[in-house]
Amino acid sequence: MFAKGATGDHVYTYCYPAETEDFAAKDASKLDTWVFDKVKEFFLTAKNNATLLSKIKQDRVVFFLHLLGLDTNGHAHRPMSREYKENVHIVDTGVKEIVSIINDLFEHDDRTAFVFTSDHGMTNWGSHGAGHPSETLTPLVAWGAGVSTAQYVHSQVFPDIFLTEWKLENWKRTDVNQADVAALMASLIGVPFPMNSVGILPLEYLNNTDHFKAECMLANAIEILEQYKVKMAQKKATTLNILFTPFKPLTNSRQLDFLRSARLYIKQQKYDEAITVCRTLIDLALEGLSYYHTYDRFFLGVSVVLGFVGWTSYIIVMIIKNHTSFCKPASQIDKLSKDPFRGTFIVAGVLITCFLLIQASPWTYYIYCLLPVPVWYAVMRECRRTQGIVSLVTANPFCQSFGLLLLFALGIEIMVLSFFYRSVLTLGLIAFAGWPLFTKLWTQTRVMTVCWIVLCLLLAVFPLMPVVGRKQNISLVLSSGLVTFLIASLCLRLLSKSKDKSTDKKYFVAFTYQMLCVALSTYILNSTHSSLELKQGLPLANQLISWGILASSFVVPLLSETLLFQRLLSIFLSLMSTYLLVSTGYEAFFPLVLSCLMFVWIVVEQETLSHHGSSPVQKLVTFDFSCALDITQLRHLQLDDIRRSFFFIFFIVTAFFGTGNIASINSFDPASVYCFLTVFNPFVMGALMMWKILIPFVLVSCAFEAIQLSSLLSSKSLFLIVLVISDIMALHFFFLVKDYGSWLDIGTSISHYVIVMSMTIFLMLLSVFVQVLTTKRVHLWGKPKHHWL
Repeated sequence: MFAKGATGDHVYTYCYPAETEDFAAKDASKLDTWVFDKVKEFFLTAKNNATLLSKIKQDRVVFFLHLLGLDTNGHAHRPMSREYKENVHIVDTGVKEIVSIINDLFEHDDRTAFVFTSDHGMTNWGSHGAGHPSETLTPLVAWGAGVSTAQYVHSQVFPDIFLTEWKLENWKRTDVNQADVAALMASLIGVPFPMNSVGILPLEYLNNTDHFKAECMLANAIEILEQYKVKMAQKKATTLNILFTPFKPLTNSRQLDFLRSARLYIKQQKYDEAITVCRTLIDLALEGLSYYHTYDRFFLGVSVVLGFVGWTSYIIVMIIKNHTSFCKPASQIDKLSKDPFRGTFIVAGVLITCFLLIQASPWTYYIYCLLPVPVWYAVMRECRRTQGIVSLVTANPFCQSFGLLLLFALGIEIMVLSFFYRSVLTLGLIAFAGWPLFTKLWTQTRVMTVCWIVLCLLLAVFPLMPVVGRKQNISLVLSSGLVTFLIASLCLRLLSKSKDKSTDKKYFVAFTYQMLCVALSTYILNSTHSSLELKQGLPLANQLISWGILASSFVVPLLSETLLFQRLLSIFLSLMSTYLLVSTGYEAFFPLVLSCLMFVWIVVEQETLSHHGSSPVQKLVTFDFSCALDITQLRHLQLDDIRRSFFFIFFIVTAFFGTGNIASINSFDPASVYCFLTVFNPFVMGALMMWKILIPFVLVSCAFEAIQLSSLLSSKSLFLIVLVISDIMALHFFFLVKDYGSWLDIGTSISHYVIVMSMTIFLMLLSVFVQVLTTKRVHLWGKPKHHWL
């Protein structure tokens, strides 16, 4: 990484192979001892090699030692473990030895500076990436040439307790941003500040003359000011002069005044005043950089909002036109009549294009600004044919229409809040549990209603639990595997009794295999973690079986019958066997409870259809995923279908945040993939973790596919309603995106927006995958026979 892109032959690297970073290794501290040993060998060789020694003794030489053992041991054994503390001792000893060797090599000339820091911290449960202070606060210790000595103080106040824990209350602590370390190193070795660096030189660390410090701060200010001037020039070149609004606190004249004052103070030996002026200039330059970086925010924001609203309106129009009975048929007169909107929107498109061309705007601006034009044209062209919906809304009592709209808005707000507070999902699920009590479902099917209430309340417990990964509990995973096996056995017994024993007995082999996979996954997980605790590594047999179960989980469901419950049961068992292998605690019960709720949801929705008098109501056991619905049987959308779509989106959000949040998903904790591999491989590990997140999504989508089939609706109609809901949520999160505050606040706001924006495309791809998983069938035992109905 450090050698890539470096010009000239002056960067040399040497590192161990990637396979060495094994989370199941007996002693990960060998990664650090390897570094120390190689550095010692290097310096020993230099003593007997005059050419190498002369290169080393040149000025401005940097030695970079990457000590990864602590990170690996932290992930594998947690920071409070004996292994981690022993690794800390090894690093302390190694640093002391390296410092002694360097001082001896350079004959104690006191011209070497040392900087010891870390790229990130770690939580007590061995993860990082979530933005918690224990992950973002890192130590910075500097000593040697050009570095100030520790200063004794009587008292100092910080919002954490690190000083007390480390018994450093009376030694001055100076916090800096991580970007400031580069500026500090550049100043220590006497090279220009890195290009595009926004780091501010921490003068408190320097042991040098006030004149030197003032000159360094002036160079730092000029470097950041140049970035500001480049950004301003770029923005001015792409904006009409009459429309350009400069950053008023730092005009050209004020820049010259700041630089002139700083140089004058240095000349007059008023170094403190010069440093103050430079720091003010740096603050203004950084503020100006942010100003020009977000210069077009309002302009682009308006374009994006217009695009969002237009697109959502167009989808609503398409729903009314193609999937309801409110749309007026297009008459021959309508077809021949002149379109009054075409000319207006063509002129608008031409004007926007000319405006962007004159400003030499980037190509992305054309997409943002021109996309709303055809979208709104399509809305205006079609809205004449959907005037029936207006009369329908006005015909209903105002209180009823307003109440339904308020309920819809409240439901969306609950889902938006769930992105910030997982406990909101609990409130939503409790509300779901009470839904049948306000309908006639309680009198129609009390058993299913009770099951619905119990399962909703069980699922509501998970958002109240701590996020996954903080504490491993393999016993819970084993219990989940046992419960899954028992449920599968019961279902298999019921299916065998309900079928003609002379037909399709061979397909029970696939179900039996899946049950064995569930049992095997439970055993493999327990065996693997026991082996790792004994520091015996990942057994090869366990690894091969785990990969085999994962691979077969995509194929075995295709061997089962495509009857609704048989295929869904097969999918559940295959996905559950994989999920058990990547579980470390209570989350193993989550897909189990979710799947049971999805089965009940399918039955309950069928009962609601019979309650509303939809005719004919076909029995669920007779539905076949592979049989396409007759287009003449498809019905129009009803008000209840909006509720079904809302349920689907809510269950999708629950599947995402039921056992975690944005922070926990961003955190890196490899413990969940130890059954598959322990050697660090970010792409494979990331893919496995992503599949673990996606499995609940697949379960919910399969249930939704079954509901669309059983409710005699085309998949497009319900999906369009889902699209409207997700677009409204995306627009909501668009206004919540921020580029200020803590790293966690910024990253979370962007993550929320990206997740909801990607939801539409993701659900489309997921729908295709689910259709293949539910409708396709692979025949391995000769010609297929007719289904038993």
